[in-house]
Amino acid sequence: MIAILVATYAIVFGAEVVGDKTLYTLGSLATRYRLLPIFLGSSVAFMLKMLAAVLLGKAIAELPPPLVATVSAITFFTMALVIWLKKPEEGKRVSVDSLSWMKIALASFASIFFSEWGDVGQIAAATLAARYQLSGVVWLGAVLAMMTKGILAMTLGTGLRKRVPENVLRYATSGICAAMGILAAFRID
Repeated sequence: MIAILVATYAIVFGAEVVGDKTLYTLGSLATRYRLLPIFLGSSVAFMLKMLAAVLLGKAIAELPPPLVATVSAITFFTMALVIWLKKPEEGKRVSVDSLSWMKIALASFASIFFSEWGDVGQIAAATLAARYQLSGVVWLGAVLAMMTKGILAMTLGTGLRKRVPENVLRYATSGICAAMGILAAFRID
């Protein structure tokens, strides 16, 4: 069982780190908000998405690509708009503590949960669960891989928050979310 846990972790982490938009999403959120609610919100989303992957297996990969792309695009465009419109007060730097813990956690959850369904990491977890019939072990390995990826992204975002002016980060974050929305929209057939 340990071998399957480690194999799942390695496969899902490798699949998710290469070119995945979640890295940018969490990194961008970490440039503006507190890390603990981002981590907890995204972790719950990772847990639920991998639970769906393990339980539904390959059915996730069979979801209509236009539906997946539409939900992803709407989520990213909404995040871009919210970040763009949330302007700091004149002369004051917005504190990362200004938003409630729950709002940050929910934004993190939504940005992860409502996008990227049927991605390589989920398909890998679904395939491993179907092959080895150890759903719990595969789920744990996949969730740990996703949480590791989330921690890496948040570390990058926190580093940027310390070195880059807030207005630049706000525009960059909004732009990244809009770009991800555009990329998702191009996947709509």
